[in-house]
Amino acid sequence: QVQLVESGGGLVQAGGSLRLSCTASGRTFSLNAIGWYRQFPGKQRGFVAAFTSDGSTTYADSVKGRFTISRDNAENTVYLQMNSLKPEDTAVYYCANYKLGYWGQGTQVTVSS
Repeated sequence: QVQLVESGGGLVQAGGSLRLSCTASGRTFSLNAIGWYRQFPGKQRGFVAAFTSDGSTTYADSVKGRFTISRDNAENTVYLQMNSLKPEDTAVYYCANYKLGYWGQGTQVTVSS
């Protein structure tokens, strides 16, 4: 059994920052396999950020230069640092091992204008 638990969401003003955390427990797999996704109201979940096979990172165009994905192997946690937030970043954010189909419960991020 795998559990992915997100935390760190909340309400922030435009231009502000938040850091989301995703802590994995249960079955062991590389933290490199965990990415971040978000879901806007009435829309499907979309890609935000992930690690590449060579250990680098990749981002959706809409968040490049503002969001940073990182990991702490000792804490079994993947982070999403979100800076310069915009109202259009308002969504439910999920971490997931997409290939294995493991998803967290999601955390709401709301950016006010």
